[in-house]
Amino acid sequence: MIRWWSRRSMWVRITVPAAAVTLVVLLGLAVLAGHGLGPLHLRSVDSELKAALNPAAASVSAGQPPQPVSGVIIRVLDIAGAPVDGGPPVAELTSGDIRALKAGQPLTAGGSLRWLGSVVSAPDGTQRLVVTGTGLVGLDTTVRTAGHWLQWAASIGAVLAAIATWIVVRTALRPVGRMRRSVRALPPGQRLPLPKADDELRALASDFNALLARQEEAAQRLRRFTGDAAHELRSPVASIRVQAEVAVANPDPELAQETLADILAEVERLSTMLDALLTLARSDAGELPPADSVELVTEAREAVRRMPPGSPRTRVSGLVGHAWAQAAHAEVELVLDNLLRNASRYARSQIVVSVLAGRSTVRVVVDDDGPGIPPEHRERVFDRFYRVSDDRARSSGGTGLGLAMVAEAVRRRGGRVGVGESPEGGARFQVTWRSTGNVSSS
Repeated sequence: MIRWWSRRSMWVRITVPAAAVTLVVLLGLAVLAGHGLGPLHLRSVDSELKAALNPAAASVSAGQPPQPVSGVIIRVLDIAGAPVDGGPPVAELTSGDIRALKAGQPLTAGGSLRWLGSVVSAPDGTQRLVVTGTGLVGLDTTVRTAGHWLQWAASIGAVLAAIATWIVVRTALRPVGRMRRSVRALPPGQRLPLPKADDELRALASDFNALLARQEEAAQRLRRFTGDAAHELRSPVASIRVQAEVAVANPDPELAQETLADILAEVERLSTMLDALLTLARSDAGELPPADSVELVTEAREAVRRMPPGSPRTRVSGLVGHAWAQAAHAEVELVLDNLLRNASRYARSQIVVSVLAGRSTVRVVVDDDGPGIPPEHRERVFDRFYRVSDDRARSSGGTGLGLAMVAEAVRRRGGRVGVGESPEGGARFQVTWRSTGNVSSS
């Protein structure tokens, strides 16, 4: 039943509940009104009886007979209920009814007469009970008939409400239908026109345009990434193929050994590139390992010890003894290793790694004394496969993915990456993570 209901159109899912609620409310009001008709009618009768009783009581107090009132019975009785006005006994009134009337309480006697009484003093000092009554014939039938009519009116009102809701919903959703047809016929690169009214439909169209922009940007990025990856992978594969063909064509042991060494270097470069591509693919897929508190000063020193022999002189300059970042251990290793590997390719004599801690953030700054990065390239240096100098990067063994992995690892933790000019004259790479607040002095 739930699955069937979920497949219905919005018109049905709005109209049916609205009609059902309207029917329930109107029927409830009809039932309440039907039950209130009887008491309402009795209160109206009591008001008329009281309007006739007051002048009659005043006449009896003055020693005069009460004036007749059309449609109302007026009797004068003694305290025991016996008539003193010369009329017949009031058979409908029992002794209990007489006591209630003397107390001023209205009552229905005999099932068809409504009575109201008041005790007054005659001029000779005797107590008299003046009562007024009127018939209630047909009251029950009237109440039942009125109740049935109210229920029918409630049903008709619910049907009319359903029809009105259906029309209103269709009218309100008509712009959505137009928007859907526009989306189907929307050419690539185009956007939906925004409605003039500043309402939910305008917000929907605006959000949809933003979604289209993100989708096109992602598609362009994917096409660019795929093309760059194919281009980058083609070079080592082609090199391996050429060198293998040379080795096969020239079975010279010395040449074969040299060729195998070149092939091994290309394979290692290819393997590094594939590992980087897999890391970026996992990042694009949203895979995010759980964060932990990572101590950056210790990690920076470990990264320096992992640098290969022959690297420029590297030292860690920390103004704090311990600085903790909110990240994963593997992410911090990846960031530090790639920043140091990048700096070692271009540094002339030294690399300085600084760890700076604040209240809510902790920064790692890597400075080198190399040629630096021109300002026009600093915005794109973290793009995938982007190289400031393509020939120089290839000769140094770079894949163009290291800094892209650094940016992905930091940004998905809510951090920032940037590049500028180092006081040493080279490049300064700065990475900022959220801090766990655990900072201690050395």
